[in-house]
Amino acid sequence: MLVKLVLVTCLGVATARPKMRDGQELVLHTGGAAELMRSPLNASCTTIAVTDSTTTPPDAVKDLLEKSALDQWQVMATFEVNLEKRNTTITDRLSKLIPLARQQARQLSWCSMVVVVSLDPDFLIAFAEWSLKGRLLVWTTKLLVVSRLTNTQLQDLLPAHWTFSMMNTVFLNMEGDAEQPRCGMYTYLPYSKGGSQMVKIAFWTPAHGFKHLSSVSFFQDKFQNFYGAKVNVTSEPYMPYWDEEEVLAADGSKTIVYRGSDYRMVDAIASALNFTVRVLPTSSWTEVTRLVEEKTSLISPIIHNIIPERIEKFDFTYLYENSYSSFGMAKPNLEPRWKSVYYPLSTGVWIAVIGHVVFFPFLLWQLIRAGHDGDTDVSVGAVFQDMVGMLLGQNLPHRLSYTSSSRVLVAAWLMFALILGLAYRGNLTASLTLPKYPPRPETLKEIVDSVDMVTMPSYGKHFRKFYSDSESPLFQALGSLMNPGPSLMEGLKMALVKRSSHLDARKYIQHGILDKFTEKDGSTPLYVTRGSVSPTPCGWPIPHDAPYKAHLDRLIVATLEAGLYDKWTADLMRETKLRSQRRQRQRHAAGHEGQTEPRGVNEDGLPTLTINHTQGAFILLLLGLVFDILVFSSELLCKI
Repeated sequence: MLVKLVLVTCLGVATARPKMRDGQELVLHTGGAAELMRSPLNASCTTIAVTDSTTTPPDAVKDLLEKSALDQWQVMATFEVNLEKRNTTITDRLSKLIPLARQQARQLSWCSMVVVVSLDPDFLIAFAEWSLKGRLLVWTTKLLVVSRLTNTQLQDLLPAHWTFSMMNTVFLNMEGDAEQPRCGMYTYLPYSKGGSQMVKIAFWTPAHGFKHLSSVSFFQDKFQNFYGAKVNVTSEPYMPYWDEEEVLAADGSKTIVYRGSDYRMVDAIASALNFTVRVLPTSSWTEVTRLVEEKTSLISPIIHNIIPERIEKFDFTYLYENSYSSFGMAKPNLEPRWKSVYYPLSTGVWIAVIGHVVFFPFLLWQLIRAGHDGDTDVSVGAVFQDMVGMLLGQNLPHRLSYTSSSRVLVAAWLMFALILGLAYRGNLTASLTLPKYPPRPETLKEIVDSVDMVTMPSYGKHFRKFYSDSESPLFQALGSLMNPGPSLMEGLKMALVKRSSHLDARKYIQHGILDKFTEKDGSTPLYVTRGSVSPTPCGWPIPHDAPYKAHLDRLIVATLEAGLYDKWTADLMRETKLRSQRRQRQRHAAGHEGQTEPRGVNEDGLPTLTINHTQGAFILLLLGLVFDILVFSSELLCKI
């Protein structure tokens, strides 16, 4: 049983029915299309026939379907555009028919062949436009157009439309008459040895079938070899993936040199497919993708995150990397620590020391009095002064009793002072030279709680909307903090002076920090957080249903499996860091104004103590001076 899906659209424009003679000729010429559809490669595919009701008589369509059906289970769907009604146009009808054919036939079949039968050039033009808008065709979908056009019409029609020039399309053009039916088969090759050209592959007659006139097959793969053609691509600087640098040649001319991991990958693909990359000038990321949508640019070979808004506009190549959107933030500075002299010992130790300083002088004073039978002029204050002096390592006291008990107590106190002093000085030195910096915000929650603003380039408005519309309260909070607009350098500079961070791809931020903020010793004042917002699959933007996608995907996978992509990125990062360090050393050697040593490091690269480390000692000295002035003033008053 022959399965047929017949859908008829009933509105159209008033057009006269074709003459019977033309209809009879069309029936005779459908034999070539039927023979092509019966070939072993096409026999198992679903056939989608699209016809108009004015130039294509029903007998011709019925004859075509009957001739092409090899078995009773072959699926054929017929979509007829009725152009005999008033108040509508071909465009109106096709705008409804194409999505219907895509949803009910092409998407439900693993293999499909679209056959368009019409003698009206305007209908073919409208079909070419709406098959593209309605995404009816992919490269594996074979398109056969049966029509009667002059050679001039073919020369004008085929290169003018993406559907006919780039997709898997052949034209079966009627060239004979009713007595000697004959059809020529044509296709358009956008890339060949002779450049872009229309090629007559074969001709067909009822008696002899197809006779080949060219080495080109009926449905030729047009993108295995670009024959050295220049292919338009669009991109913007986004290191370490893509960069552009104007270089002055020896003859005085200026040329643009490209580098980056994505550029090297597209350059390797260009070598494999034999084409030359031609980078179109663009002024923004919006223009980069807009030219891809318009098919002016065939590829945008630069990493793009996949988000719903972008999928509606263009397709992506193989998803070759997960982009981790991380934050670039300033490293926490060591705040002035006036308690630096207090930190080496815990609060419990300080309380115990104070208790011993209060208790032991009183005990020693009692022992001194007992040794002198209570007859001594040594006061408790003098004993306290002596014991504190021993604790601070000043000197030994001169007012001691000759009793053994007092000597034992003083010896124990000296041992206590020695051990406590060594422990304190050792911990103090360690805490000053190796200070503990405040913890860095690393996770998304910590960042949202610690910053007042999150900057991002202009395309961040799509991400802000995406995060704001999320059901996660954490993502909603991130969306409310986002401020799209600043570039990477502007965002990182703001992070150094404000409570802000910059959100972008991890490798992009890492490269920017290495390139612009690396000190001559290799350190940086900025860091990239370990946590990320979300790992997002990334690929290259290409037009919807691009026929060369399979070739790009195959070569991208080969590059990844060889480990070349990761090696290119690692090499570029290392070169960037070394170049930045060398630049900093040159500036330092030339006495560059405003160039300062890295914090806490001297010329020999050894750590130094700053005012942040030693502030406590200066504060303690100041307090001692104030207390000394008060005591001196009181002594003067007492003498008066």
